[in-house]
Amino acid sequence: MSLSAEQIGEFRSFSEQLADAAAAAIQPYFRASLDVEDKGGRLYDPVTIADKAAEEAMRALIQARYPTHGILGEEQGAALGSSPLTWVLDPIDGTRAFITGLPLWGTLIALNDGTRPVLGVMNQPFTGERFIGTPHGAWRNDTPLKTRACADLASATLMCTTPDMFDTPARKAAFEAVASKARLMRYGGDCYAYCMLACGFVDVIVEASLQPYDVQALMPIIEGAGGVITSWDGGSAQDGGCVVACGDPALHAQVLAMLRHAI
Repeated sequence: MSLSAEQIGEFRSFSEQLADAAAAAIQPYFRASLDVEDKGGRLYDPVTIADKAAEEAMRALIQARYPTHGILGEEQGAALGSSPLTWVLDPIDGTRAFITGLPLWGTLIALNDGTRPVLGVMNQPFTGERFIGTPHGAWRNDTPLKTRACADLASATLMCTTPDMFDTPARKAAFEAVASKARLMRYGGDCYAYCMLACGFVDVIVEASLQPYDVQALMPIIEGAGGVITSWDGGSAQDGGCVVACGDPALHAQVLAMLRHAI
């Protein structure tokens, strides 16, 4: 469904209430002693009481304010709504960073209109940073964001959370081919790296094994800042999987040509 600027403004204001509620639930646990569970799977997948409490707080607010809206969250899964609108939540993206005391994590909140995410928030309460993207632009707190020009991979700064996320030899080889040509390669970052791309400090991010709640909030932020984020075959990134984000559309085309075969 198509949302008016007034509706986007209303939902943006509400998304900030969600971010505040999640922050209040999370902050007592950061750099504190707490139990960590492993959800299992191919890679270590930690979850804490902070993740669960933050998602619960956000879900309660959504269900009270917009009971017809759907919700997709990392910890509690999907709750279908009668409206095409769905809130997509990752209470702590970067739980591995969270449990090691690093501030490279954030709460991800997206609103999907039934076709694509049209509103995205990445909130980092420890650093006091809130990144927001809408069809009308992207901001870090009140500062407008703009990606930087970088049309050549040889001049680019590339980031990836971990090389372990490439789950087939072809995907790993494709990533390594891109990384070998970049000027600077850095691991770590999770959602924070995508926001640094929107700020103009990172040029390209190549990842795989992502879930919808890992990426949907970041799409409006990157696109609102002038960047491009897609799947490795050039389609929508909203379903997760193999994702590539670039600040410069020309660089995106160059990197996509190196990744497309490995999807």
